[in-house]
Amino acid sequence: MPLSERDLAILAFEAEWRRHAGAKEEAIRADLGMSPARYYQLLGRLIDTAEAQAHDPMLVKRLRRLHDERARARSDSAAGGRSL
Repeated sequence: MPLSERDLAILAFEAEWRRHAGAKEEAIRADLGMSPARYYQLLGRLIDTAEAQAHDPMLVKRLRRLHDERARARSDSAAGGRSL
């Protein structure tokens, strides 16, 4: 299935959001018209698709790496900082 206009807008925003003035959450609301929680939910699903990978492989690779690092940090925190 090809990427929707919303999917493309999310990927474009994520690639360029640092150029926006102000907080990322404010820019999400202003530019995309959605809550930050919804944005991150959609982004998380989107970066797991082959279509997003094909559209912008460097961005998706970076976002997957960050996602994995955060998940690992949450797991370590839940385990009391011990390696399992």
